[in-house]
Amino acid sequence: MTYARNILTTLKESFHCNKVVLLNGARQVGKSTLIKDVLSQEVPLHYVTLDDKEDLLSLQGDPKTFLKQFQGSVVIDEVQRAPNAFVTIKRITDTKKDFGQFLLTGSMNVLMLPKLSESLAGRMVIHTMWPLSQGEIRGVKETFLDSLFTKDSFVFSGELSDQEWASILVTGGYPHSLEIKRSTQRNIWFRSYIETILQKDIKELSDIEKLQEIPNILSIIASRVGNFMNLSDVGRVAGVKTTTMQRYASLLKAVFLMVEIPAWFVNYEKRLIKAPKVYLNDTGLLCHLMSLDEGALIENKNVAGHVFENFVCMELIKQISWSDSVPINLYHFRTQRGEEVDFVLEGPGGKIVGIEVKSKRVCSLSDIEGLKKLQDLSKEKFHRGIVLYRGEKTVFLDHNILAIPVTALWSNGGRG
Repeated sequence: MTYARNILTTLKESFHCNKVVLLNGARQVGKSTLIKDVLSQEVPLHYVTLDDKEDLLSLQGDPKTFLKQFQGSVVIDEVQRAPNAFVTIKRITDTKKDFGQFLLTGSMNVLMLPKLSESLAGRMVIHTMWPLSQGEIRGVKETFLDSLFTKDSFVFSGELSDQEWASILVTGGYPHSLEIKRSTQRNIWFRSYIETILQKDIKELSDIEKLQEIPNILSIIASRVGNFMNLSDVGRVAGVKTTTMQRYASLLKAVFLMVEIPAWFVNYEKRLIKAPKVYLNDTGLLCHLMSLDEGALIENKNVAGHVFENFVCMELIKQISWSDSVPINLYHFRTQRGEEVDFVLEGPGGKIVGIEVKSKRVCSLSDIEGLKKLQDLSKEKFHRGIVLYRGEKTVFLDHNILAIPVTALWSNGGRG
């Protein structure tokens, strides 16, 4: 099944006003499908994939001659496999004024590979594509973030059962995972998926010892999502040296499996924890690594709460990639006294929106203590605070602070 991807409009706009556009993201999120099946119907594209041995050999051997044979726009899929191509692309684009010369895709974050990114610094626009959002799965282009940063009031309603939520979290957003009905087969697919990334991306791009330890390390990280990551402690549990663990963490971020959310703080506030929090890119992958099925999520509310927080994190990240309210930066907030807000959105003009995530059906005033602290620190920049919870109705908890059903994430209604 082909899903309409909400980033498509943004990608097309970039392609028509820049010489080089890079669409990167983890393997199997649908980058190639988006370009071959959708974008190529509107724009004539020459398609080259570096998973093809002949194309890879040609681009590695004589990139100038290989690329000059194409007239018009060229797509290079999995471009990170031929790092020397970036210098050649730079030289070609420097001699032409046309927009849309190259559309690159990659499963490795080139910003973490200086030799690649520096070649096209200032000449390349980068977009990141993630697994499907709930809106994309349901055929909706979410405008939740745009609603948050308007001055309008809004009221949302809507509720899902425990079984419905468990199914959403276990399945995740990888297109192929959504097509698999049996949990056993889904786990086999995720296991093979991790192995593919190890062999095709990490192994090719880094000569690292004990590569076979990464699935175990991923499982340890999965058990700690939403927390501050102590790499020394993770390495100790995994039996891996801290220096090696640091390289593993960098590689997992580079292939878009692990996501770090930096801390929000103000210069005059010294009593804040400034370490990043860690999440995985998909709750289906997270549940696989933690051996969680739907029944386990329904029975274990504490574990389900962490998975639920990971879900909200990634839905926010996905929506940021196509939101009209740009720029939006995502942070977390925590003081040394324990006051915290799961997510802090810093939007246009420095507006601050705090989002607290609660995997429960009834909210209380104690749920907004962190939001009140954030409001005090951000002063006039504070736009509103939100508690995303699993209840049915919008609840007004304080001035500019309200609880709304988490289903509002993929709703286009609710604006007052």
